[in-house]
Amino acid sequence: MDIAHRLREAISPYWESTALVIFTEDCTGRPQKKAGAEAIISRVSIAELDAIRASLIAEGDGGTRRGQAAFGGGMRPVLAVTSASNALLVLSDPAPAPGSAAGADAREDPQWLLHYLWALAAERIREKVADAPPSYLIESRAASAERLRVTAELVDQHSTTLETLLAALRSPALADSAARTAATDVAAKALVGLRTLSDRTTDLVEEPVASAFQRLREDLRPLMNFSGIDVQFIEPPVNGRALPGEVAHAARAIVRGLVLAMVDQQGVRRVRTQWDCDGVNLLINVRDDGPGELSAQAPAVERLVQRVEALNGSMGVDVMPGWGADVAVVIPLDPPARPLAGAADWNLGERELEVLQLLAAGQRNRGIAAKLHISENTVKFHLRNLYRKIGASSRTEAMALAHSNGLR
Repeated sequence: MDIAHRLREAISPYWESTALVIFTEDCTGRPQKKAGAEAIISRVSIAELDAIRASLIAEGDGGTRRGQAAFGGGMRPVLAVTSASNALLVLSDPAPAPGSAAGADAREDPQWLLHYLWALAAERIREKVADAPPSYLIESRAASAERLRVTAELVDQHSTTLETLLAALRSPALADSAARTAATDVAAKALVGLRTLSDRTTDLVEEPVASAFQRLREDLRPLMNFSGIDVQFIEPPVNGRALPGEVAHAARAIVRGLVLAMVDQQGVRRVRTQWDCDGVNLLINVRDDGPGELSAQAPAVERLVQRVEALNGSMGVDVMPGWGADVAVVIPLDPPARPLAGAADWNLGERELEVLQLLAAGQRNRGIAAKLHISENTVKFHLRNLYRKIGASSRTEAMALAHSNGLR
């Protein structure tokens, strides 16, 4: 049932409007339900709807507001009504329908009828979500995850652009006119990129690992030019396996986020980022030469960990006071699979398997030692043994082999 179209039809004898939009956070997958002029409803944003709802609360309008508001990309007359479930109904260019003037009976008042019909619709939405079948919940979760990915991508791009603008404007090596020109060029390029982002479809699209890495270099080039930070890039193999679209997008965003977190420390002059691909996983390493103050518990780093884990990957942060931070990320290129027989053939001892599982989960030596109540030297001893048994030459390779064999 298309509730927005049906509600608009029910309201039309009492209210005329160019568009109707329902905004309800009960439906996480499709919070907006729309009907009316495509030129308006296609441009309605959650930010606009949040602002309208906030104005209802701030102005104490008793759940109703009629006036000018940003809606559908421009200022328009709107009629906004909230509900007991905090859902929002917005009509653009509202006007009482001819012959619908209020009579002696309050139930003939267009305003009362609008509230009555909207209350019924809002309650019906709440009931349907409460009784939703598993298929709806799965679809809703998938849509929410996709919206979160797109939002995070935009946030990362905005962050990089703003950091670059600040670096250009603060640069002592640039005169005022040169700084303004550089900042204008960066802003113009960012706007073009953001406007075309919505036109890109990444579902079921693969991107060559070399071109995905080149796009990362282009993203970070302005920051290198204006901040004085030497960002070094270790190229992935040209013939490496192509990356699924969501992995390529996430990998660039993760590296951008890590670089921004690292250069935010005092004393960082060099950041090195490296990509590799073993055919099963994308292997990322980012290292700085700072004071070793990068915190794995910092909100910015924790958000990156969540993004990695959403792709069934792992991220380990190794901080060395006075020497910098070393971050290793492993992102599987394929969806999770059942454990392979290979892990059983490694003949790992019980403690070695525990160490490998914690390593695969992104824990550093100190964290492994704390969880297993052993010393860091004992952890290093187990790591040397399991590296030999599984045929790994480095920590990142061991993490990749563990993931390839279903260990998380």
